[in-house]
Amino acid sequence: MVRIGITGPLVAEIERASPDIIVFHLSSPTSEELDKLLAVTSAIGRPVAMFVDSSDEGMTARAVEAGVSAYVVDGLSKERLKPVLELAVSRFRALSALQKQLHEAKTALAERRIIDRAKLYLMSTRKLTEANAYALIRGTAMHQGKRIVEIAQALLTAAELLEAKQDEGPKS
Repeated sequence: MVRIGITGPLVAEIERASPDIIVFHLSSPTSEELDKLLAVTSAIGRPVAMFVDSSDEGMTARAVEAGVSAYVVDGLSKERLKPVLELAVSRFRALSALQKQLHEAKTALAERRIIDRAKLYLMSTRKLTEANAYALIRGTAMHQGKRIVEIAQALLTAAELLEAKQDEGPKS
């Protein structure tokens, strides 16, 4: 265990210590102290357990929103330490898994939109059916050893360049 004060370059000190879990113990945190610690917790990417002797609803809500895995009022006691730390780690892992799933879902949706736009482009310019447009994109991706979304994006980029070139007209 490494003890670090809340003054100075806190993030750098915590990164240097490289803890598995971060534990804060404050008697009565001021709003400024809490804001500083909450900024640290969101930047570090590790489970955080915060023990405070007193708090109010606003501070508790801000701590939870900032990603504190366990926020315990009435201070730090030896008999509660282990279960609270286990809870903090468990909640952190669950939240991390949800954030990863959300990121993957957003990425998949964005890629799907790119592919759909590329299919629409092929359908309108080459008069293909949706199935044939997709097959053309997929076949090109397989032939070039690339992902379908990469080919779709390249097609859309090329189409934008060609449209821009046509809009400019001949230079005299």
